[in-house]
Amino acid sequence: MSLATGFGSAEESPGLLLWQVTNRWQAAQRAALRPYGLTHVQFVLLASLTYLQAEDEPVTQRRLADHAATDPMMTSQVLRALESRALVTRLPHPHDARARALSPTPEGRDLANRAVTAVEACDTDFFSTLGVEVAPFTEALRTLLLRRGPE
Repeated sequence: MSLATGFGSAEESPGLLLWQVTNRWQAAQRAALRPYGLTHVQFVLLASLTYLQAEDEPVTQRRLADHAATDPMMTSQVLRALESRALVTRLPHPHDARARALSPTPEGRDLANRAVTAVEACDTDFFSTLGVEVAPFTEALRTLLLRRGPE
């Protein structure tokens, strides 16, 4: 018995192709981040926090998870790991007793800024195959991201 698929071949499935490309991209990112001692999710949260912290409002865990599109429970676990490495502080929020105000430490900010250079170089190399199609590809990804799906 064969697989009951609507596709003539595996190469026609956008979901399978996205899965395969994502796995290769993540492997490239892991290699790029290895010298910095960061996992990819640690980098995304540290860089996102560094980016968001430049605004006037204190950054909460919920706001960070929303920005990074990460699971709040996983975000909490990763933040604890970053805090244990003195890359992030979690202080009482000035206006919400239930929340914490997150900040990168000077060391965390420095690491995020050094690592983002490697991550962006990795992206440039990985997506260079697309040539002039990078901008439309990025727009297509943005469209998919903005589509509401199961949460």
